[in-house]
Order: sequence, then structure tokens, then C-alpha cells
Amino acid sequence: MAELDVRKPLPAITPEAKPFWDAAAQNQLTIQRCQECKAWVWTPRPSCNECGSERVEWTPMSGKGEVYSFTVIRQVVGRAASKAFEPDIPYVVAWVDLDEGPRLITNIVQCPAESVKLGMKVAVAFEQAAPQIWLPKFKPAP
Repeated sequence: MAELDVRKPLPAITPEAKPFWDAAAQNQLTIQRCQECKAWVWTPRPSCNECGSERVEWTPMSGKGEVYSFTVIRQVVGRAASKAFEPDIPYVVAWVDLDEGPRLITNIVQCPAESVKLGMKVAVAFEQAAPQIWLPKFKPAP
């Protein structure tokens, strides 16, 4: 197994987000959904941001979607923490619309930056960033 690069800033595993990270460690993408108004709830929280209901449940996603928007990062500027991303340049930051409806910000991987296109079909690909953190990134769909 390759050594993990934990110099990059990592998300906190909060009580609200722990089910997300537990599922991600099993290569399963899940998003909260309000049982009252059926709104998708992202980022993880204890209640629906649309209607305020606390009846939110984790819902498995297909992991399939398409690129809504993206940018290619070609240089790192600013804070020292950002310098940890320098070896990844160029890399793609994208909004991905999941087939079920929610939109996530993520990275497009396993694809040259120049090949990423709006509307491109993608599928989730989890990358381990720390012992308990598997990040959902997206690769071109077969």
C-alpha cells in the first residue's frame, strides 16, 4: 500500500458526518435526504436546510453523475496548506450533478485535465486520504 500524504488539509469527522465517512470507507456514496420534504441535505447536518425537519436519513447513491462545471488548477497561491496540493497540478475541481439530483464539489481524477468536458458522464472513485478518510472523487464513466 502506498504511503498516505496527510499534509493536505482533511475534513473533520463530526458526529453529523460520521455515517458519510463510514460509508465512504466501504466505497459507498451516501447523502442525507429529508423524510418530510424530500430535499437532499448536503453538507451533513442534523436537520434539513429547506424545511428544518430533523428527520434526515442517509441514502445510498449510485455514484454516477455528470460534470456540471469545472476549473483546472494550474498553480497554487496563498496559504502554506495549499502548497501540499502542488504535486497534483494540474488538477480539476468540479461540480458534479449526481443522477439522483444532489450536486457535489469534488475532483475529476484518472483523466487528463484537458479531456474534462461539461456534461461528461462520471462515476465515483474513492481515494484514501487518511486512515479513516476516503474522499469521493469522480472519474470518467465507462
